[in-house]
Amino acid sequence: MNVQNEFEKFRDGLLQQRDELLVQLNLAKLEAREEWEKTEAKLEEFKAKLETLAGEAKEASDDVWSTAKLLGEEIKSAYDRIRSRL
Repeated sequence: MNVQNEFEKFRDGLLQQRDELLVQLNLAKLEAREEWEKTEAKLEEFKAKLETLAGEAKEASDDVWSTAKLLGEEIKSAYDRIRSRL
C-alpha cells in the first residue's frame, strides 16, 4: 500500500468517527432537552409545595418536609446529569 492510500484510509476513518460523534452529540442534546423539560415540571411542583408549606402552620409534618426535600434532591440530580451531558 502506498502512502497516499494510507492517508486516505486514515482520513476516511477520522471522518467516520466525526460523523458518529456528531450523531451522538445530537442525541445527547435531545436527551438533555427532554430531561430538562421533565425537571422544569418537577421544579414547578417543588415551588408549589414550598409555597403551600409556607402558608400552612409553622410546624408542618416531617413527612411533608421530607417529600419536599426528596423532590429537591431529584431536581438537583437531574440538573447534574444534564450538565454532565453538555
